[in-house]
Amino acid sequence: MNHLVITYGYFAVALFVGMESLGIPLPGETILVAAGTYAGHTHRLSVWALFAVSAAAAIVGDNIGYLLGRKGGSALVRRYGHYVRLDEAKIKVGRYLFDLHGGKVVFFGRFVSVLRTYAAFLAGTNLMEWPRFLVYNAAGGIVWSATYAFASYELGAAFQKVSSTIYYVLIGVAVAAAVAVVITIRRQLAKLTARAEAAYPGTEGAKVTG
Repeated sequence: MNHLVITYGYFAVALFVGMESLGIPLPGETILVAAGTYAGHTHRLSVWALFAVSAAAAIVGDNIGYLLGRKGGSALVRRYGHYVRLDEAKIKVGRYLFDLHGGKVVFFGRFVSVLRTYAAFLAGTNLMEWPRFLVYNAAGGIVWSATYAFASYELGAAFQKVSSTIYYVLIGVAVAAAVAVVITIRRQLAKLTARAEAAYPGTEGAKVTG
């Protein structure tokens, strides 16, 4: 990471953050922390430019990921979903839950590595309205970029160590939350299925806002 930052600077940050955001599992957060630390020690990079570049790359990458999910995600789920027991009813439940809680997934997903990579694609696949997605996506990208760029710039190596701890804590929280969501959905599946069917009658259904 340090070699890439020293050699390619802002371009490396933009590339890794952007690629991770559109769905390719690259260490975007790691390179941003490395770049912020490098900027703080050498002042050869501007922390404000790092913030701007990473925020822009996160937003643009997420929107490309959203578009990919919107255009092809539903078709992939319907074609291959049966391999993981995803039928039409469960697809509707996923869409219904994303309508209700998609904003939280998009915003907070920016701070969790696995969700950061796939949240935008899932938002597109579940047909989250683009203006709503953009608001939560932009807010998450800006807050995330500011937090990691400025913290690593000010705290340097100390923040690199802390960021690893934060990473594992967030992973643990995300796993616990996912388990809780799965358990809740299984217990409430009949009710959620009925609500989702009412929200999206027929094969395509009507879009619910909220």
